[in-house]
Amino acid sequence: MALSLNIGKCTLLGNYRENNEDSIEVKQIPDLTVCLVADGMGGQAAGEIASKRAVEVIPRELRKHLQPNTAQEQARAIIRKSVVQANEEIIAMGALDRDLKNMGTTIVLGVWKKNSPIMYVTGVGDSRGYMVRNNKIEQLTTDHSLAQALVEAKTISPEEAKDHRFRNVLWKYLGSKEVGEGPEVKVLTLQAGDRLMLCTDGLTGVVNDEGLLNFMLEHPDAQQCADGLGQLALDSGSRDNVSCIVIDAVEAGK
Repeated sequence: MALSLNIGKCTLLGNYRENNEDSIEVKQIPDLTVCLVADGMGGQAAGEIASKRAVEVIPRELRKHLQPNTAQEQARAIIRKSVVQANEEIIAMGALDRDLKNMGTTIVLGVWKKNSPIMYVTGVGDSRGYMVRNNKIEQLTTDHSLAQALVEAKTISPEEAKDHRFRNVLWKYLGSKEVGEGPEVKVLTLQAGDRLMLCTDGLTGVVNDEGLLNFMLEHPDAQQCADGLGQLALDSGSRDNVSCIVIDAVEAGK
């Protein structure tokens, strides 16, 4: 069964920030759809510059190297390399301009082959990808925060990590040497009715997974859901910029 995507996107300055350091992009490359959410960090406008560079470089690299008939393992390697390239360019910008030193950005992205059920998902930092299927929500990405590292070391529990003082301290992000050979790329086989959501921690920092699931189940239209999730974050007290992309897999032609 051939699938197509319905996509909604939202990015909000929020109530407490002077500028929006998030960047979002939905790019139609021939036979590929690339959805990206990036959350920049750094002094002045540096975070904004880092996130914009990430959402420019990754689609550019995918356009050059990823073909619709590329085998899965090779496609995963190409996606990893595109993230590494963005990381290298952000590090280089920071080295050349003192005002951009130590800037960085998180990234979460989905790459879909047209007329295919295959979706690739990956992320660096603490922007997250989720999938809702059969009224259940699954987090697709792993946070690269110190709190999550403590969970994986079994030093603290997942529950303790939610309020831990290191939950927003990242050890890996674009602009850091820790990116190495690039992030793990997950391969999903989509079904009609699946909904994916890519977002910054401006949303997940104040709305838990159950709250996300309930809201996404109650709002079937992708754009209305994206707009509503942004507003839900602000209504829930988010002090950050808020960005998300909602992606619905539907039968082609519907």
